[in-house]
Amino acid sequence: MAFEGLADRLQNTIAKIRGKGKVSESDVKEMMREVRLALLEADVNFKVVKDFVKKVSERSVGQEVMTSLTPGQQVIKVVKEELTALMGGEQSKIAVANRPPTVIMMVGLQGAGKTTTTGKLANLLRKKHNRKPLLVAADIYRPAAIKQLETLGKQLSMPVFSLGDQVSPVEIAKQAIEHAKKEHHDYVLIDTAGRLHIDETLMDELKQVKELSKPDEIFLVVDAMTGQDAVNVAQSFNEQLGLTGVVLTKLDGDTRGGAALSIRSVTQTPIKFVGLGEKLDAIEAFHPERMASRILGMGDVLTLIEKAQANVDETKAKELEQKMRTASFTFDDFLEQLGQVRSMGPLDELLGMLPGANKIKGLKNAQVDEKQIGSVEAIIRSMTKEEKQHPEIINSGRRKRIAKGSGTTVPEVNRLLKQFEDMKKMMKQMTSMSKGKKKGGMKFPFM
Repeated sequence: MAFEGLADRLQNTIAKIRGKGKVSESDVKEMMREVRLALLEADVNFKVVKDFVKKVSERSVGQEVMTSLTPGQQVIKVVKEELTALMGGEQSKIAVANRPPTVIMMVGLQGAGKTTTTGKLANLLRKKHNRKPLLVAADIYRPAAIKQLETLGKQLSMPVFSLGDQVSPVEIAKQAIEHAKKEHHDYVLIDTAGRLHIDETLMDELKQVKELSKPDEIFLVVDAMTGQDAVNVAQSFNEQLGLTGVVLTKLDGDTRGGAALSIRSVTQTPIKFVGLGEKLDAIEAFHPERMASRILGMGDVLTLIEKAQANVDETKAKELEQKMRTASFTFDDFLEQLGQVRSMGPLDELLGMLPGANKIKGLKNAQVDEKQIGSVEAIIRSMTKEEKQHPEIINSGRRKRIAKGSGTTVPEVNRLLKQFEDMKKMMKQMTSMSKGKKKGGMKFPFM
């Protein structure tokens, strides 16, 4: 996950002063030395690191301590505030045109994921904001670019405007905006051409598209994995085009995260969105304060809640609660809930959003085995409707059939059935306790 190395270093550093009743100047100096090394190792721009350390040091030494915090906690508060400020302070939202459509020009180098990000962003605008976007294929030089955007459009059931590869990008942009007005589209997302490197021809063309389309936003898509190079690319594009925002892709990868901490400070261009995976819904608005909290091990409850609200059906959740109360929870219910939780994102990523999760013994380096979850789903799907409703009828012959149908083993089927039965017992015990009928202690089957 992004920032993992930086997060470990910073969390270990601040842990040393967290509970201190008194923090000396030498304590702050020692901490700042560790912070400086951690940021430089994360590939954060040297000047950015220098300014950051200076600000934190000045605010941490000799200032009055809030009565509600210990001096150690006060320094941590300062680090979080400056880290948040470094990444932009607050969320930067999309600028909306006074009269639709709002035009967003997507730019970037080849390989950064620009075309896929264009589709992801359109999907987010439609799902979260109930908008009607139009995708525009204006990259006429890369043979697969138009086809790729059209394929994304089909996957998302979203219109794609294309005039092929024999019409100039400027003309494509012009006709696309006219088409969007006629069809009452809220947003126009123009997927422009990229290059393997920045050159004069590319920039001249992008300037022409900008001049004609008069975009409300110009988003640069950059690969967070490229580290400091991403900052250099952002600087070049910003000088030539006047960027309004940056979208960082592959922030879920094994990246040091320096780009996210440097871009805003170096270019004064806000990070507006981040890509966190391959799926077409794996994009989210960038919240500097939330990211600072995650880096410092304080969790990100707000994002977790938003994911739950977006992916979990409230009516079904209430129905499930009732079933749990009456102990009528079935394998069908279990499968449905498993699907809703998985739709929120990788489980280890969700665990990382819980405050203090990094301090839970064994959880910090825990790897959630998605294959094992897949096996559980396969076992349940190999059951008949009657078996899912009444697992007690599953005898040895049925267990062999389920194991064969799911590509698993009989012991794995036995284990799932035992765990499911234990879980139902626990639900029943918890319900009894809530009604005040429970006598004696409660046994937890998984402990």
